[in-house]
Parts: sequence; C-alpha cells; structure tokens
Amino acid sequence: MFDFLSFIPRAVMQGIPLLYGSTGETLTEKSGNLNLGIPGIMYVGAISGVIGAFAYESSLTNPEAFSGVLAVAITLVSTILGSLLMGLLYCFLTVTLRANQNVTGLAMTTFGVGFGNFFGGSLIKLSGNSMPYLALSRTSMAFRTAMPGADTTGWFGQLFLSYGFLAYLAIILSLVASFVLKRTRIGLHLRAVGENPATADAAGISVNRYKYTATCIGSVIAGLGGLYYVMDYASGIWSNNAFGDRGWLAIALVIFTIWRPVRGIFSAFLFGGLYILHMYIPTGTDLAVKELYKMAPYVVTIIVLVFSSIRNNREKQPPASLGLSYFREER
Repeated sequence: MFDFLSFIPRAVMQGIPLLYGSTGETLTEKSGNLNLGIPGIMYVGAISGVIGAFAYESSLTNPEAFSGVLAVAITLVSTILGSLLMGLLYCFLTVTLRANQNVTGLAMTTFGVGFGNFFGGSLIKLSGNSMPYLALSRTSMAFRTAMPGADTTGWFGQLFLSYGFLAYLAIILSLVASFVLKRTRIGLHLRAVGENPATADAAGISVNRYKYTATCIGSVIAGLGGLYYVMDYASGIWSNNAFGDRGWLAIALVIFTIWRPVRGIFSAFLFGGLYILHMYIPTGTDLAVKELYKMAPYVVTIIVLVFSSIRNNREKQPPASLGLSYFREER
C-alpha cells in the first residue's frame, strides 16, 4: 500500500528548495527582471553555506566546543553574502549595463555551477575524505532540529512538526512576499516597475532601486533554498552536481503559480511529491516503468508551459516588461 505518512514529509522536504527558488524568482520577475540564473544562485548559496560551516567546524580544536547556534549563524551569513553578491552581479550587468537578461542569466547559472563544483571539490580534498563528498553532520543536525512535540504527537508531529526551521521560514517568506506585493505601497510600486517602468519613472518611482532591491532579495531567498537542500534534505552531505535541476523546476513553478507566492507553497509540495513519486509506487523489477515515473515533474512542467502560453486573462500573464531592459532615454 502507498505509505502517505512517510511520503508527505519527504515531498515537503523535496519541495522546500523549489519554494525558496520560486518565491525569490517571483519577487525578481515582479520587478521586470527575468533571472534565469536562479539555478546558479541556489548553487552558490549552497556552497557558500558549506564553506562557512566547514571553516567553523575545522577551526574547533575541541569538538565539545561546538555551538549549534554559532554554526547556524555563520552558515546563514555565508549563504546570504554569496547569494547577495550573485544578485548584485546580475543587477549590475542587466540594470546598470543593460545586458541581455536571458544571456546573463544563463551565464550566471553556468558560473554558479562551476563555482560550486570548484570549491566543493577543493573542500573535499582539504577534508582528507577518500570519498567524493563532504560531510558536515554536526552543522546539519543544528539545522535539522525538529519542533517540540515532533516525536510525542504521533502522525500530527510527523506531518507538521518534524522539519527544521528553514522549512517553516520558506513558508513564512512566501506569505510575507504575497502580503507585500498585494497589500503595501512598496508592492504596488514594484508591480508598476515590472509592468511599465517608463510610467513608474514618470511618477517619481526609482526604477533601478526597485529592480536592484527586488532582485537581490530574491537572490538571497533562492540561495537559502540551496542551503536547505544541503543542510537539511541531504543531511549535510555536499557532493558535486548533486543538486540536480531543482533550480529550473523552481523557475517553471513561478509560471505554474501565476506569479503568486502563496500558490507556490502548495505547488512546491506537489512538485516535490512528483519528484519522489517513483520511490513509492511499486514497480517490481521493471526499471523502465520506474524511469517513466521519474519523468512526472517534467511532463507536468511541459503541460504547464503549454497552457500558460494560451492564457487570455491579463491577470494570469507575466509582467509586461519582463525580460526587457529599461532605457530611460527612450521614455
């Protein structure tokens, strides 16, 4: 029988990186920037956190002196700084220098993956591990600490309380992003910049400032998704190229949710479930059928892209200036 009690928590954990990525990209696209560098930013966010955690654990001469709070703080700051620098680089190229956003995003994805693999491989060699991975189990345990009552409340605790704090932070950030976009003046200005930057500029709204701010905040949020995958889902194990294509699925999720962060919560968990569906459906020894189940998230992505291209409702369309550089001289 299908084991829902173990499937749902795994689907949630699988979907959290997608939720971080889609929330960050939604904020970015609302400003009119199409950041296809999200996969690379998530990769850089992950390796930056790993570097911080590795530096802290390596600096301890006495293992008993390990502090979970300090390990989490150092790792988070490292991830935030690495992701922020990637966001600033993207904005400098596309907003200040007005480079093509599609080319810049793809270049940053290639750069981010190469950056992560280079430093990841270097850390593996420095650790002296003969296996092609780096284990940061103590820092990971600090991130994976479950909520109180997770072990004593039965199925309720397993379904709702058994996750690390980064999982709940992802949901909170999504709700906050939705509130800011819909209910605040800042969100109104941001949406105006994404729809018609010339009109927003004429109304006294700083187009470049909003683009920089939204893209950098979105990059930091996406970077946290990479950190969650390593420290929580992968139990602190870093291995090169292990992150897979989750960054691209996060970008597709933005279209699936019609640029609404709250919808991203349930959509991310849905995609997370599709991602691991092949592990829970019995296929016996027929490996070909198992491979077909592995295609589920990508088939759904293609279907979503097809239906999104034929939408006629204006509210379900992307921001009008998405992917276009703003030239103030043409206003």
